[in-house]
Amino acid sequence: MKLLFLGPPGAGKGTQAVRIAGRLNIPHIATGNMLREAVAAGTELGLVAKEVMARGDLVSDDLVIAMLEERIEQPDAERGFILDGFPRTIAQGEALAERMGDSALDGAVYIGVEDDEIVRRISGRRTCPNQHVYHVDDNPPEVFGVCDIDNETLVQREDDAEDVVRNRLRVYREQTEPLVEFYTSRGLRIHPVNGLGDLDEVEAAIVATLDI
Repeated sequence: MKLLFLGPPGAGKGTQAVRIAGRLNIPHIATGNMLREAVAAGTELGLVAKEVMARGDLVSDDLVIAMLEERIEQPDAERGFILDGFPRTIAQGEALAERMGDSALDGAVYIGVEDDEIVRRISGRRTCPNQHVYHVDDNPPEVFGVCDIDNETLVQREDDAEDVVRNRLRVYREQTEPLVEFYTSRGLRIHPVNGLGDLDEVEAAIVATLDI
């Protein structure tokens, strides 16, 4: 089963992609991780990407797609894979379809969550310098503002601030959400899932809609 996971930032698509990939015994291919793995492995494309990133430039869509093709040719992807984080725009979707064909995917899972809930989830996150993560409502520390593990002060990352999150959502609605209509128009089945609820409930909903 070859799937694409879509949804706004903070919807939980990465977490659920990992869970479903484990259930199906197929790789979860997140483009950021894929780039780092290719660079670490010293593959031909990884070396090209390393040079690009060393210059501070963005890796081109063509290079990402070439690396994606290389990745899904690995033995662990023979039974399928889950894409997470690419494509992010219509242009990337068109480029992916041109290189890999419309049959490259069997379906897409769209995890939907209202903007206000996304803002609550992300803006409520607090982290310590050692990257232990809490949430002011859902997973608060025992002592307010202090990490349970190392007693470091918890802070809100700049990109978790409410105004930043709302801007990320605006960019998502403008650039990434149109992929749902793009893929629907090309005949790809979209499986909508309500992203509210705990992790097990959302996973169960995905399992049910995919009939796996």
